[in-house]
Amino acid sequence: MLPSRNNFLHEAPASELRLRFGQVRAQTERLIQPLSAEDCQLQSMPDASPAKWHLAHLTWFFETFVLERFEPNFKPFDASFRVLFNSYYNGVGDKYPRPKRGLISRPSLPEVLAYRAQVDARVLQVMEEATEADQVELAQLVSLGLQHEQQHQELLLTDIQHALSFSPQHPAYARRWPLTSTAPQPLRWHAFEGGLVEHGFEAALDGDFAFDNETPRHPVYVAPFELASRLVTNGELMAFMADRGYQRSELWLSMGWDWVQAGGHALPLYWQADGSGSYRHFTLQGMLDVDPNTPACHLSYFEADALARWAGARLPTEFEWELAARLQPVSSTKSGNFVETAAFHPLPQQKASPEAPAQMLGDVWEWTQSNYNPYPRYQPWAGLVGEYNGKFMCNQFVLRGGSCATPRSHIRPSYRNFFPPDAQWQFSGVRLARDAC
Repeated sequence: MLPSRNNFLHEAPASELRLRFGQVRAQTERLIQPLSAEDCQLQSMPDASPAKWHLAHLTWFFETFVLERFEPNFKPFDASFRVLFNSYYNGVGDKYPRPKRGLISRPSLPEVLAYRAQVDARVLQVMEEATEADQVELAQLVSLGLQHEQQHQELLLTDIQHALSFSPQHPAYARRWPLTSTAPQPLRWHAFEGGLVEHGFEAALDGDFAFDNETPRHPVYVAPFELASRLVTNGELMAFMADRGYQRSELWLSMGWDWVQAGGHALPLYWQADGSGSYRHFTLQGMLDVDPNTPACHLSYFEADALARWAGARLPTEFEWELAARLQPVSSTKSGNFVETAAFHPLPQQKASPEAPAQMLGDVWEWTQSNYNPYPRYQPWAGLVGEYNGKFMCNQFVLRGGSCATPRSHIRPSYRNFFPPDAQWQFSGVRLARDAC
């Protein structure tokens, strides 16, 4: 039984949770509909996984943590899957090497989909027949599994974009959508007084679920600061490049400059120069002209920090970002561009936002200058699921806000994403901050 400090779920009716289970699981399978079986086999780098592996791993999660725990006379669908589709849970047992997931040609895609269908039916039956004594813990684990699945829905999209980018045909994952003409929005600065503020997950503010790394809520002193009204755009990124931003060591952190030199980085990920000063980039919609008014994305922390330094600003801390996000008008908190929009790419800011920073949630994950550390008095969840977040709190930076590939129901102001500073394949972008004058 998960102890009370791990009560990350505020109980919802069992029928509502079963409905949500079906919806989230079905959404993952809708995301692979544009893909062939061959597409689903691709692994383009060690940090990415094949779409087929994502489908199987998400099912492995429910089989391992729900069915093994609660199903009478449990029997695995296939005993070999316990190793093949374990990601990083050392407490579960052996794992297949992550860089070699693309070599798992069997089970086939149809077999993986059959695995999903069988496990889904069994989980729903367990939820239907659970004893009163088991219902709370079962609901917690199923809710965690669904949030985990939504994380992988985004990873599935970013991983397939990276894989398809290697084809000289520049194949589109989704049908191309026309970018309508949008007037550029001026960059304004919004001032925040700061002070001693409560930081972290609060059910009354953030909803009925939180990962353990969003807790516990605690006081933080935030000095007065200013935050940019909008995200950094491709046009500003091109100005940085025109000013030799990738060639000027003074703009870069030491590790960042080593990264530039070692990798020969002179363009953002997926960008190509046409020789005339214009650029094209590969997207989930195929190869497109770079739109100067669209938020820049697929930037590493190193690039984000150098770009902010070039602009005479800095990246916000995660505490500044959360404070600003919580002061947003309620009507705008989740009105951004998420995966439900089906654009699968950031969209330009449509109108001015004189009262508060725009696009705080959706479009691109926003790098912060905060190291991914535990909050004061942090405690990981008990049991095997305790390996979920805490053990990654080293050599990573926090990103906030979600992206165009994030499910809308998955994000909240307290949500903490994290990646190493050289990661580019996520929809990661930049919002500028500066100290108050």
